Amino acid sequence: MQVATAQAPPPTPTSSGHPKGLYVLFATEMWERFSYYGMRALLSLYMIKALLLNKETSSLIYGNYTSLVYLTPLLGGYVADRYWGNRRSILVGGLVMALGQFALFFSASFYQAGQTSVPTMQLALFFLGLGCLIFGNGFFKPNISSMVGTLYPAGDKRIDAAYTIFYMGINLGAFFSPLVCGTLGDTGNPADFKWGFLAAGIGMLVGSLTFELFKKKYVVTASGAPLGAKPERTVAHASQIPADTAAPVRSETIAQPAAKSFASKLPMLIGVFVVVYAAIAWLMNYDWVGALVFSAMIVMPMAVLADNSLTSREREKIYVILILSFFVIFFWGAFEQAGASLTFFADEQTNRQLTDTYTVPASFFQSANALFIIIFAPVFAVLWGALGRNEPSSPLKMSIGLMLLAVGYLIIAFGVKGVDANTKVSMFWLITMYLLHTFGELCLSPIGLALVNKLAPARFASLLMAVWFLATAAGNKLAGVLSGLYPAGPGEFKKAADAGIDLPAILNGTQQATAEVVAKLKELEIPYQWPSFLGFQIHSLYDFFMIFVVLSAAASIILFVIYRKLTKMMDEPVAPVA
Repeated sequence: MQVATAQAPPPTPTSSGHPKGLYVLFATEMWERFSYYGMRALLSLYMIKALLLNKETSSLIYGNYTSLVYLTPLLGGYVADRYWGNRRSILVGGLVMALGQFALFFSASFYQAGQTSVPTMQLALFFLGLGCLIFGNGFFKPNISSMVGTLYPAGDKRIDAAYTIFYMGINLGAFFSPLVCGTLGDTGNPADFKWGFLAAGIGMLVGSLTFELFKKKYVVTASGAPLGAKPERTVAHASQIPADTAAPVRSETIAQPAAKSFASKLPMLIGVFVVVYAAIAWLMNYDWVGALVFSAMIVMPMAVLADNSLTSREREKIYVILILSFFVIFFWGAFEQAGASLTFFADEQTNRQLTDTYTVPASFFQSANALFIIIFAPVFAVLWGALGRNEPSSPLKMSIGLMLLAVGYLIIAFGVKGVDANTKVSMFWLITMYLLHTFGELCLSPIGLALVNKLAPARFASLLMAVWFLATAAGNKLAGVLSGLYPAGPGEFKKAADAGIDLPAILNGTQQATAEVVAKLKELEIPYQWPSFLGFQIHSLYDFFMIFVVLSAAASIILFVIYRKLTKMMDEPVAPVA
């Protein structure tokens, strides 16, 4: 328990009935999302057009980066819970991320028009920038998300609405960033990518400054105590967690043993991790990053459940978090194609001609999801409230979200069915898909954040939030793997044709590739066979998009079958009336 020597006055609710601290966190996360999504809108395009990488390699790097961005919150959540507190973690994370964006700016500054090879310093700064963004996000992301719920008294019914408002607010940054960074960096001239990265870095600095200026006054508990200060070390030695039984607290926190260190179980957990990591690395053909992400997804929940102080009710609620985390992997594996394969699709096979003189940059389409969230998040918040007692449970909402994701991909799959690879399709298909995906996201992501906050034991709040983001990490890694299955298209056909090779004929089997041709295609990093997934060969974009239809729909149906059981595990038992 944190003991404040001097408390700020109780927070004054805004006209919407929420504390002002919510909007400080809203603004801080908005600028961080501006930074992240501005950079993400350019990342795949930068790798292909400035770093001269092929789509498969770009997808691998994209998946590794976005998965590690959500893996490092495990470290950040642990350090915040036990040593630094939320406030210091957010500041350190924000500054390290800003440094990463500026490293990308300097990397892009090394690009020379017409270069056929990439300078070593350009690559070194690129990976340095990604590394800083990965580690900085680990300290920033879980801590600011977990602080939202702690602005309210335990059991406050406004928490779901608060997370929806928070989710809508941060999407302001996600909406403007591809437009700003895309306008500056995605100009058709690879030398301009640096200006987009510079804008993203400035946005991250603004977010960090916003939090530092207003945290003391507004980021406080319902009683006025400062939130996110350095944890009190003495609590770890208390025999009981102090609890005011007159206050509205979770039933399992009363007379409960204090959290104990993982130290005694650490050797066992490390051993399990090494074994699991080695096994997964072998199965994934020594994809070390993928093995790290999926191993952590298996072992970290074991580390939480190994704590002897957990009560049976706490364990049951943690099981719900872990089961739903598994289904979240499939959601993000499909949803996060936005920054990879769907960017390739927007760049090469979407008719982006808006007027006779203006072509919409491919990066702009990454604003569609955020714009739809801004428009429809209030609608969903009102809808959940209006349903009252008929409101779907969180697991059912998430099942609906997965099905909406499947429907979105089904629409775009039919949009490209039978279309020649050199034919560009209307923007309508891509935008409609993003609309359905947004509806799915609003049924799943803010609901999941609120669910973790409500179910997680207080002493594991940041760590379990990090575990939730770990599921997102696994989903992002899956997204990169699946994006690497994107079939060859106009870019590869032209590159091969310039070398005198008829790539479509080789892929379709109407022309046999000689050893010399295969060697040339390998040199140019162009695939000479159609990709395959679980024995299913992908000949077209229709085949590619149908993978996501099947995965998302299957996950939705399974979750629908078990949602009643999960809902029962979540609900508090009703105390008998005396």
